[in-house]
Amino acid sequence: MVSAPVRREQVAYAVGRGLSLRRACALLSVARSSLRYESRLRTKDAPALATMKACAAQFPRFGYRRIRVLLERGGVRMSPDRAHRLWRAAGLQVPRKRPRRRVATTRPRPTPATGPNQVWAYDFVHDRCANGAKLKCLTVVDEWTRECLAIHVAGSIRSRSVIEVLARLVSVRGAPAFLRSDNGPEFVSHAILRWLTSESIDTAYIEPGKPWQNGTDESFNGRFRDECLSMEWFRTRAEAVAMIEAWRRHYNEERPHSSLGYLTPNEFRAGLPPRTTTRSKAPLGEAVLN
Repeated sequence: MVSAPVRREQVAYAVGRGLSLRRACALLSVARSSLRYESRLRTKDAPALATMKACAAQFPRFGYRRIRVLLERGGVRMSPDRAHRLWRAAGLQVPRKRPRRRVATTRPRPTPATGPNQVWAYDFVHDRCANGAKLKCLTVVDEWTRECLAIHVAGSIRSRSVIEVLARLVSVRGAPAFLRSDNGPEFVSHAILRWLTSESIDTAYIEPGKPWQNGTDESFNGRFRDECLSMEWFRTRAEAVAMIEAWRRHYNEERPHSSLGYLTPNEFRAGLPPRTTTRSKAPLGEAVLN
């Protein structure tokens, strides 16, 4: 089945080869009146398509579902089908990542979270600045709300720095029931164990060689590297601290999460209902969000 636009192109090709317009339409069974038809859909879609392209350029790791949620917050409402159609029409796509070996989803996670502020997970992510300075980032995530509680950036992070970050969070949010981590030297030091005991916080260490048991923080670290570290160019460590903190705030306040019903972690923690209309990184700018 040949579409109407393609048939009109066939008529134009035949006319270019020397046939009259009447003869070409008769041979291809195309009404001559349809040759002057101009679709109004293209004009109608132009503003939404331009906004989608701008949003996709700012957040190249977001697919059309998450982009649609961001557009909806800025007043550009569309159905999932229309968002997918515009996405394909614009030739947009998320760059493919190297596939990873997956483990069975039936393997239980020790001490799963059943509410907010119950289980915190923390780990390290490493990077480097343009001037060669090393970056070591301590990430702390609430497993229930997916909220990033802190990203501490420094050149080197010892157990004392880990305690300072956790103590600051506990003073603001209260102590969690469990802290999940691997068995790295920064997490099993005597200083941290004494501090956890004094705060009545239990540990939930993962088994060696099983990072999926810390899946929430591992997933966050992947998003952190994919959407921030790999997208930004840090000239100095001070610039990295400022830009990473801005991204953390965006992650908690603006970025929709599919696992939370396309709510932000802050919205989910506030108890807002999920976005039932959905089927399927700094603010977006005045044209999208304001």
